[in-house]
Amino acid sequence: MPELPEVETVRRGLSPAMEGQVIARADVNRSDLRWPFPERMAERLTGQRVMRLRRRSKYILADLSSGETLLVHLGMSGRMLVSGDPLGMFVHDHPAAQKHDHVVFHMENGARITFNDPRRFGAMDLIDTAGADGHKLLSALGPEPLGNDFHETHLIRAFTGKMSPVKSVLLDQKIVAGLGNIYVCEALFRAGISPNRKAGRIAKPRVASLVPIIRQVLGDAIDAGGSSLRDFRQADGELGYFQHSFDVYGREGEPCRSPGCTTDIRRIVQSGRSSFFCPQCQR
Repeated sequence: MPELPEVETVRRGLSPAMEGQVIARADVNRSDLRWPFPERMAERLTGQRVMRLRRRSKYILADLSSGETLLVHLGMSGRMLVSGDPLGMFVHDHPAAQKHDHVVFHMENGARITFNDPRRFGAMDLIDTAGADGHKLLSALGPEPLGNDFHETHLIRAFTGKMSPVKSVLLDQKIVAGLGNIYVCEALFRAGISPNRKAGRIAKPRVASLVPIIRQVLGDAIDAGGSSLRDFRQADGELGYFQHSFDVYGREGEPCRSPGCTTDIRRIVQSGRSSFFCPQCQR
């Protein structure tokens, strides 16, 4: 499932074609994805101007001139692909319709944005913009790791008394929004912290050090266009490249990249998810 860097990469790719532009027509080609689409979705989208395109955790939010916000989740295999952008940001002509093109936005500027999702785990909803933060998918989310509310004091407080492994705590969306398996593994490696360590038993200075490290990992991934492991594509159809920079994720049995370390990367399973780490460098 795309994590924060992949969703942010898609948002940035969509912005030139959508932000400030009018949806001339919306085609909704089925009644549902992960759950049913809202009533009259195509009608409610058609003719609306996209006032702002933003991201919250792993969700893309398009604030519309109607006072509603389109919430988009890419799911496991969802893609939002841009074609025909008159500003020259995207060189792709409009492709022929594909089997899994479930929602298509025809923009007045000539761009077309196609939501394609073969596995149909994605989702869309229309919600009141003024009350968007209270939506059931957004209301319990923790601070954005790239925002001002994510700081040392918050993370130290969140870790206090927690006897769960630090990996599980960082994946808790109520503590920090948008982090997923890949980037938690990478951040813990850079911090030298074992994914097995109990969160409440990590010294406060080490907990505090995670804040800039998490920001750095996410920033590096966004700069690389995210990570393409299976289905992820950027809005222009290109792959992300951060997977080529992984220090530990997916590298089981390969040598640690830390200078002077000869230990192989190990994989363990925590709460049904694979954790990759160096047992020598991470304590």
